[in-house]
Amino acid sequence: MDFNDICRKFISIDSSPGSGNWELVQYAAELCNAAGLFVEIQQENLNGVLQSNLIARPTEGIPPDELMLQTHLDTSDPGPFALWTKTGANPFNASIYQDAIYGLGAADVKLDFLCKLEAVKPFVKAKMKVPFVLVGSFGEEIGMQGAIKLIRKKKISAKRALIGEPSGMKLVRAGKGFGTVEIEIPFSGEEVEYRRNHDLSESSSTQSKIFVGKAAHSSVPEVGDNAIRKMFDYFTKLPDGLMLMEMQGGVSYNTVPANAVLEIDVVGGIKDAIGKKLEKILKVILQVEEDFKNFPDVHFNPPIPTLNFGMVRTFPDHIKLSGCCRVPPTVTNENFENWMSLLRKTCESVGGTFRVTDYKQAFKNQGHSAFLTICQDQLEKMGMTNELATQAVTNEANVFSRFGIECVVTGPGQGVGNSHSPNEHVKISDLNQAIEFYRLVVEKVCL
Repeated sequence: MDFNDICRKFISIDSSPGSGNWELVQYAAELCNAAGLFVEIQQENLNGVLQSNLIARPTEGIPPDELMLQTHLDTSDPGPFALWTKTGANPFNASIYQDAIYGLGAADVKLDFLCKLEAVKPFVKAKMKVPFVLVGSFGEEIGMQGAIKLIRKKKISAKRALIGEPSGMKLVRAGKGFGTVEIEIPFSGEEVEYRRNHDLSESSSTQSKIFVGKAAHSSVPEVGDNAIRKMFDYFTKLPDGLMLMEMQGGVSYNTVPANAVLEIDVVGGIKDAIGKKLEKILKVILQVEEDFKNFPDVHFNPPIPTLNFGMVRTFPDHIKLSGCCRVPPTVTNENFENWMSLLRKTCESVGGTFRVTDYKQAFKNQGHSAFLTICQDQLEKMGMTNELATQAVTNEANVFSRFGIECVVTGPGQGVGNSHSPNEHVKISDLNQAIEFYRLVVEKVCL
């Protein structure tokens, strides 16, 4: 198969959070073995889903130093298939239109792994002063567990790393921190009983309303339109004491939700209704978001911290809200903890719970290193811009940099308005540029 066919095959293998990346890693391992690389696979059963890291080197064993070329092989959830109009309503059906290839993971970021593999092929048998290691990891979309496992098991000895993320091949030297949050708000005893008996009544009825927004990556919520926020705004303005039957919306805490559904019964007079609890929590969320404006970092877009609620689900005795918070380096751990403490106390005051299930600090490369200069020089040699950039997204660089690995984040394709959205795509010409850039960096650093 040629490179485009392999790209199609890569996209066709579902590696979203619900499926895991095991099948894709098996195929990637075949490609690495065929290129003459020695492959090691780390397996992990994560919440019943088989996940894997792939580690490929030109020789067996871990050297004292190496250049890491890393890409995560998992993707976000595709969302409603019908919105993938460029792929025949199938996000795994890679489709090429002129110079662009469409499909889930095209830009974010599975095909970047293939670019890196293609780039190192000429050097597999070469004598190297600093060897390379090619890494395909799992769990970037659900907390960077794959990167953490690599560090915990001491599988990497790199001092420098190229981290895959769609940046239009700009060199990213800093990224926002990332925290995942969960809120559970309980129904009152009266509500639980009413909802339990509702469907057994012959005369029961409800009213439903659908809210439509626009999906986007949670790092740039202003690009999307949050359907859950629309639903909350509508629900909290309804008369007090209505019976909430169902709230459903979104597909991932890490994506701006495009759809939400509200179902209510207009019985009225419900005491201690969940709507008032939700309203109190939302007021404090707005208060926290107002304080975000006091911590801008002009090197980022958006410059201030953001809070995205990407998923809400209804259970027999509570509703659960999942989201994520992104913070620039201007936010200290104390700042972050103060915000989270305020939200926790507010949730507890209405009988609910608030949890921060994961937190990764912002990363920022200080100064102008030799490695960064090498990367800039290779882009300049290719006639491309070598300006340094920042990103609001969080990735494995936030993990690796904490352990002394100098990380430069880059990759083909655009993230904003493209990642975590239907009809995600990347230009084939951009993939070819990425191959050439990675080849030049490996040649300069490793030989």
